[in-house]
Amino acid sequence: MTELATTRRSVLGGIAGVATLGVTHSRAASPPPLPSAPVVLNAIDVAGQLQLTQAAIESFVRANPKLVSKVNFSQAPAPELPGKIKAQQAAGRVDIDLVMTGTDGLSAGIDENLWVPLVTEYAAQLPDLNSIYLPGALKMQGLAQNQAACVVFCPAGPIIEYMPDAVQMPPKTAQELLDWAKAHPKRFLYARPANSGPGRTFLQGLPYILHDKDPMDPKDGWDKTWSYLIELSKYIEYYPTGTGATMKELAEGSRDMIASHVGWDLNPRILGVVPKEAQVGTLEGFHWVTDAQYWAVPRGVQPDHLAVLLELTKYMLSKPAQAMTYDKGYFYPGPAVKDVPLSMAPPENQKLIAEYTRPFYTKLFEEIPSEAPLPANKLVYAFQRWDQQVGSRPGK
Repeated sequence: MTELATTRRSVLGGIAGVATLGVTHSRAASPPPLPSAPVVLNAIDVAGQLQLTQAAIESFVRANPKLVSKVNFSQAPAPELPGKIKAQQAAGRVDIDLVMTGTDGLSAGIDENLWVPLVTEYAAQLPDLNSIYLPGALKMQGLAQNQAACVVFCPAGPIIEYMPDAVQMPPKTAQELLDWAKAHPKRFLYARPANSGPGRTFLQGLPYILHDKDPMDPKDGWDKTWSYLIELSKYIEYYPTGTGATMKELAEGSRDMIASHVGWDLNPRILGVVPKEAQVGTLEGFHWVTDAQYWAVPRGVQPDHLAVLLELTKYMLSKPAQAMTYDKGYFYPGPAVKDVPLSMAPPENQKLIAEYTRPFYTKLFEEIPSEAPLPANKLVYAFQRWDQQVGSRPGK
């Protein structure tokens, strides 16, 4: 679980500003010429994305030996990324060609004007994003402000995960969850939202569940949500700094119920971290609060490298490449593109997903509304207020 826990990113920046949903094409640049000899690309992963897209990248390399000889992969924490890229740009020696990022690194780069605006300048080299993306992925692409391409998508959460031997009657509403926590103190757990995908979706999903005044306004529109979280906190022992701890405690039996989302439901059970028999449920009125990961290209990359990256991105958005993102459920389902069924995934992934997924997820994906995360300034406000009013007072 250590690798899984450390690669789930903390969205401290969310998305920089309020973006227009969908994709707009305002200007175009001439594509740089392809290299005369194969190039070596350097890719940095700040979101744990390699397990989702590395197989597709390596497939592209094998199929295009005249364009690229090798891709070097490295990993780093998202907060370190902007300073590193800015220093390279200032020195005129950008040696990071591709950034594989979640919404945190993406938004920081948008704020610092680090990225090549791929979607506007090189639209002719990419597929028509408005027509190929799933509706939820298109919303997340809109949040990228045309600075990057969404390559994987997850409906995410919030969902509630529990051990059926300990929870015979799982809660169906927010009030039932609160009543259960009160009757079973210290047995429900979720991680600090700023450091946890499930914690983040639980926080942002509650305003929809509770029919709060404005789910997109944590300052003036979340009165019910803040009151609920403060009351729930009375029956929570502590807030872990990452999701991995909640999964471990659920598996060990020290907790009976936790906040989760679909990727964290499948992947830990596939890896054997959480017992296979763990169950999940939803609370009445919930909306999916979605998640995505992106490819961004720093300004200043060599022109022939950019030419190859455009070809690679086009391939990544093809159905065969998208099918590889099913992986072992880490970002389930994974594909951001329409019409990529599980039957297109590698056989070993098909087998694992078919064994561990929940049949009702497909229906929920189709029927339940999907919402984009809060924009950066509002998400940071929500995190800070949660830390001050909720996270600082467990058991009180």
